[in-house]
Amino acid sequence: MPFTQTLPLTDISRGTSPVSDAADPAACSSSPTREAIAPDHADALARSLKALADPARLRIISIVSAHSDQEACVCDLTDQLTLSQPTISHHLKVLVEAGFLDRTKRGTWSYYSLVPGSLESVAGVLAAI
Repeated sequence: MPFTQTLPLTDISRGTSPVSDAADPAACSSSPTREAIAPDHADALARSLKALADPARLRIISIVSAHSDQEACVCDLTDQLTLSQPTISHHLKVLVEAGFLDRTKRGTWSYYSLVPGSLESVAGVLAAI
């Protein structure tokens, strides 16, 4: 047997809602102590974080930074990652475009190095939020 129940509706425009009691800004929250992040800066930071927010990309950054000169050949990456070469190339491209890695070509091999200060700048922005 189907059961149908009618729920009561409340007209919140009449001021009977607890939300309308908070019309006074002082009653709502404390005042800010510093500027919030600007929308354009938030967009740029989100793009950077999105580039880092992948386990394979974090491993790539870790592998490159583990080398004494913070530079790794693409062959070093394919040996350590359980991904196909095209997938690794895609992740490298994302990290280069986001400004975390630089790419140089020597003969037939590509070498990737960390961009100095790129990780520190993201960490600094996150610490300031």
